[in-house]
Amino acid sequence: MVDSIRVENVTKTFTRRYQRTLKQITVAKTRGQKTLDEFNAIDDVSFTIEQGESIGLMGLNGSGKSTLLKMINGVMRPDTGSILTRGTISGLIATGAGFHPQLSGRDNLVLNAAILGMSEKETKRKFDAIVDFAGLEDKLDGQVGHYSSGESARLGFAIAIHVDSDIFLADEVLAVGDKPFRAKCMERMLEIRDSGRTLFYVSHSAATVRRMCTRVLILDKGRLVFDGKPAKGITYLGYDEDETENPIDLDENDIGADI
Repeated sequence: MVDSIRVENVTKTFTRRYQRTLKQITVAKTRGQKTLDEFNAIDDVSFTIEQGESIGLMGLNGSGKSTLLKMINGVMRPDTGSILTRGTISGLIATGAGFHPQLSGRDNLVLNAAILGMSEKETKRKFDAIVDFAGLEDKLDGQVGHYSSGESARLGFAIAIHVDSDIFLADEVLAVGDKPFRAKCMERMLEIRDSGRTLFYVSHSAATVRRMCTRVLILDKGRLVFDGKPAKGITYLGYDEDETENPIDLDENDIGADI
């Protein structure tokens, strides 16, 4: 099989500051107090994902999931180690990322599509389908700054999902928006999974990970502590598998929990 994503001994270090103003820093130093320290958001992480795999990335808040996703997407660079990806990447890694609040939804659609690699011709061809998927026809000419977080996420996901790519990244995209839209997102992401594209999905939801993914990676304080079957990963985390909310009804062939 062909490797789609290869992460080798990756570490990303951030600085935590305890005081913000010069006066606070001066007083703290005078008292012998710590003014800053460094911590590894990602700590010596290694794994390989083959083309066509559906990966769920899980972990508690602050475990480093979004940082790792941003490095895979190229938004950040690792301090040490390497990340190699094969082919083009698309996806939604932050609600409303890349949107200008003073531009209309229409203008942001065109701009964001270009950022994600769509040509002008492709954007025109897919424009109506993107708008229809987002369900924001009545707000398309309004400023994105007046959108709710759910509406921004809907527009962002609608654009990203229409980009032709080899790897699709998603960070909790199904956590935003109403139930019908989440169901529509789930359907489309299942289509991506079944098309042979690589799916890398960050989520706290045991139910959606069980349905969408064939493998789970778990981070704990920046370190990779689990790599295996979804059912075992969910048990490892101690997440409640009997979630009351089911974004979409799926048949047994769509469930990857015991793969």
